[in-house]
Amino acid sequence: MAVPDPVTRLRQTLGDHDRVVVAFSGGVDSGLLAYVATETLGAARVLCATAVSPSLAAAERDACRDLAADWGLRWQEVTTEEMARAAYRVNDGDRCFWCKDALMDALTPLADEAEATVLLGVNVDDLGDHRPGQEAARQRGARFPLVEAGLTKEDVRTAARDLGLAVWDKPAAPCLASRVPYGTEVSVGVLGQVERAEAGLRALGLADLRVRHYDDLARIEVPVGDLAAVLDRRPEVVAVVRAAGYRYVTLDLEGLRSGNLNGALGLGREDG
Repeated sequence: MAVPDPVTRLRQTLGDHDRVVVAFSGGVDSGLLAYVATETLGAARVLCATAVSPSLAAAERDACRDLAADWGLRWQEVTTEEMARAAYRVNDGDRCFWCKDALMDALTPLADEAEATVLLGVNVDDLGDHRPGQEAARQRGARFPLVEAGLTKEDVRTAARDLGLAVWDKPAAPCLASRVPYGTEVSVGVLGQVERAEAGLRALGLADLRVRHYDDLARIEVPVGDLAAVLDRRPEVVAVVRAAGYRYVTLDLEGLRSGNLNGALGLGREDG
């Protein structure tokens, strides 16, 4: 017997729910989940909620709004208060636990009011990473339909492409706090500095990048294939990063490695 395709498996998994609240960050995982949930259950039974805080870049917030309009999602913003938690700001290896706990604080009342289940866009490949946030969400009753349907990251991107979703090849866009080394306190000022530097670099045409924050030094990561392009535009790159508030501008010759700051913990990648 043939194995159902990824979209069919996801539809079958979502069909087990009556009403759901989808944590919608605008990436490919949550995008596929929000789109297929709305298609399967109907917009009246699916609320797609985007968490807004200083760790969300303004461009990502705008992208969520635009995608929701394009796809006909029932959508709203919710404010999360992770910055109010000292356990989050101290930025140890459990930072993501407190972030997702704050997310669940915002989503759980919406779900309770609608007698709905909170859904997160976690895929099978995410399960082996250092992601304490998954445990926080699971403890609070969230479900991971992509995992339940057996979808890998490749399955998710293929399914999104087959459905014609514009996010199918979107680079990962983890929260801004993932640019801050563990042990360095997360603050609104630091997050704003990272956001300004990355926005400036994207305006130069660099789509996939990270600016790692080391006080007055910025370490830029781009895919190895883009290193030459950065060097070709060195004066402009230096100018936009210094304009964000950094004194020193460096380029990591190893290239972009998602979650490489977890090396300080001796763990696998997280989400940054």
